[in-house]
Amino acid sequence: ESKMMCCASCGTAAVDDIKLKKCTACYLVRYCGVKCQKDHRPQHKRACKKRVAELRDEILFKQPDSTHMEDCPICFLPLPIDPIESNMMACCSKIICNGCNYANQIRELEGKLQESCPFCRHPAPKSEEEAVRNVMKRVEVNDPVAMRLIGFKRNKNGDHDGAFEYLSKAAGLGDAEAHYNLSCMYRDGHGVEKDKKKQLHHLEEAAIGGNPYARHNLAIVEGKSGRYERAMKHDIVAANLGHDIS
Repeated sequence: ESKMMCCASCGTAAVDDIKLKKCTACYLVRYCGVKCQKDHRPQHKRACKKRVAELRDEILFKQPDSTHMEDCPICFLPLPIDPIESNMMACCSKIICNGCNYANQIRELEGKLQESCPFCRHPAPKSEEEAVRNVMKRVEVNDPVAMRLIGFKRNKNGDHDGAFEYLSKAAGLGDAEAHYNLSCMYRDGHGVEKDKKKQLHHLEEAAIGGNPYARHNLAIVEGKSGRYERAMKHDIVAANLGHDIS
């Protein structure tokens, strides 16, 4: 603790008129100014890098409370990781499980009601064009799920530049699935140059966000590199999230 209260470079103690700032990468040491931080960098670099890697691994290998799909907003049960077992509503971007969708359809049939969203009750779109307009309204209010959907569709249609733009925005807002799609783009070189480092970065961000497919892919990458203990850790996390292959 005494070391933490002194500048790691010059030894100046922290007193009322001298405020020490932590190294923002590792948080292990403090400095009285930028000059001391630069002067101490050669001595501190190795320990800093090691601690940064340890902090990253603490985040990376922490078991998420749920998958990136989270819970159905109607029944509050965990959404299946298989995308065919749920539907995203174009009007509100909510992802509804097939069970709640089916229950809503039965309710509408028995009551002879107009088709509507099971969550927000917005009338169901009458065409694909209307559905896209609804999604774009969600994009305009910075909805990451809507951005990811548009990005995914553009990528599928060959508009890789447009896909990259929307997926990057969604990833910047914390969407794990968008990070996973970006990792695939960097892996395959669609719309961007192939970049192993960026591919792994987005895979890790997706895995941290609870995406079991990204987690399993990380296990494969680590296994191919001979880091079998890390690969096993990734597969354990993915298996706990319901990824059967892991």
